[in-house]
Amino acid sequence: MPFDGIVTKNVVNELSDALIGGRIDKIYQPEQDEIIINLRAKGQNLKLLLSANASYPRIHLTDVTKENPVNPPVFCMLLRKHLSGGRITQIEFHDFERVITIHIETINELGDLTLKKLVVEIMGKHSNIILVNNENKIIDSIKHVDSDISRVREVMPARPYSLPPSQDKTSPLALDAELLFSKAKEQGDLRISKLLLNNIKGFSPLLCEEICYRAGIDPRIPVSSLSEDVVQSLKQVLKKIISKIENSEFTPCIIWNGDDRQKPIDFHSFEIKQYNTLDFYPSISKVLDLFYTIRDTSERLAQKKADLVKTLNNCIERCNKKISIHTDTLREVAEREKFKLYGELITANIYCIPKNSSKVSLLNYYSENGEYVEIPLDENLLPQENAQRYFKKYAKAKAAYTHTIQQLEESRGELSYLESVLHSLENSNSIKDIDDIRQELADQGYLPSKKKRTEKKNSKAFTPYIYKSTDGLYIYVGKNNAQNDILTLKFSSSNDIWLHTKNIPGSHVIIKKDKGDIPDSTLLQAAQLAAYHSKAKNSSHVEVDYTQVRNVKKPNGAKPGMVSTIIIKLLLLHRMKIS
Repeated sequence: MPFDGIVTKNVVNELSDALIGGRIDKIYQPEQDEIIINLRAKGQNLKLLLSANASYPRIHLTDVTKENPVNPPVFCMLLRKHLSGGRITQIEFHDFERVITIHIETINELGDLTLKKLVVEIMGKHSNIILVNNENKIIDSIKHVDSDISRVREVMPARPYSLPPSQDKTSPLALDAELLFSKAKEQGDLRISKLLLNNIKGFSPLLCEEICYRAGIDPRIPVSSLSEDVVQSLKQVLKKIISKIENSEFTPCIIWNGDDRQKPIDFHSFEIKQYNTLDFYPSISKVLDLFYTIRDTSERLAQKKADLVKTLNNCIERCNKKISIHTDTLREVAEREKFKLYGELITANIYCIPKNSSKVSLLNYYSENGEYVEIPLDENLLPQENAQRYFKKYAKAKAAYTHTIQQLEESRGELSYLESVLHSLENSNSIKDIDDIRQELADQGYLPSKKKRTEKKNSKAFTPYIYKSTDGLYIYVGKNNAQNDILTLKFSSSNDIWLHTKNIPGSHVIIKKDKGDIPDSTLLQAAQLAAYHSKAKNSSHVEVDYTQVRNVKKPNGAKPGMVSTIIIKLLLLHRMKIS
């Protein structure tokens, strides 16, 4: 991500305007690598987010509210001890390096005024948040870096703090463009974008490519092939960019993947003209908050889902194997009635069958055509013993058939349930939804049972999707199997309409019935929602069943979300096709 030195300068300018003079109220650590500081500054309540996440390190003001752990982590408690009530006096920027230092005046235990520094290092997997005292010694950090990890620079309590090693680059404000391009010919086959990246501090690959784009050249062109006209064009563009940096003329923007506002590609403090789908914002914090919230939430959700998806896929694979074994068993016992027939024919003709025969042909008196049946015999057994052998084979095959049919139905039911859970998991868009599914799987024995989490008093245990049809009727859609059960069996009334995709995992949909009949337009919209919130949402044709809620029952012992429709008359259950 292009959180480069230019964006860092933009952030520092904005935070300095908003936070200097502000007082720290509360400090939270919602994630292992993330701190949120509540401040009161210039008559406003603000939230400052500091993240040392390896994928998305950053610092900016945020509007996002996150759930905090019941027991604050040790680093959070340390920050509260040292910084609570402190006043921000300065926010420092270190020469286009991605290091920001927040200077904070605090009162110590003796009532003396002391200075603390909160240093945010934005360096990919080496990102860190470090608390430093007025003697420039580290009090603690959110990530410890000892000598085994880095021989160059330790980040441990009581060690002196030093800035990360500086790169051998030139600050853009001190750049001599003439000198840079005069030495360009010596770079050989190095690409022009790489030349800018390797020599100018604070520039990201995105900005280097943008400079080439504005100069009208391909960033992949080797330095050795630069003409004088190209060099002059690059100098002019570079001069304009540096002038904007010097004067802090920033235009924060997000680059989107086409018209999809849920898939941001990049962001920057300058307009990136090589892309067409840009949205501009008045604040770099707004850009960072939106961009990283989408990206970070998506990644954290994926991480939370990963082990559940693996568990479900393993269970689904196991169910499919069981179904395959049961199907093979049914195929093997498909001719069980033949064994019964052989036993009965041998018994009826027992005195006509010679001893020590290997086979015998007997009249099948069940056949209308008077056909003869050739029956294999064990020549070492008497005829009556052969008959008994076939009766035993029949009894065994019949028992196997009865048991296998039951097992097959149970396996298919379990497979349907697991697929519905997997569908709900794939469509989960909040940590709470994933935790609900995790708890459901633990309750059903698919995961180790853990103590159920206690819900907060202001939390809502039942939060389905709620829609309103064009006719003004409310339509409710369950997010997972537990919600499907509540929605259908407890929340809805007997005259409400229940919808579900035919033989396809999906959500239960309820139309709350008002006075009079439900209009066809509302029914169609609810069916479309049922299709959308199902595994078949990308299909061109989807069949949806619907009936009154009174006709939907939950069999005893059924898993969450599994119901059956009681059809008293054929017309009680209807079906429509959604295209």
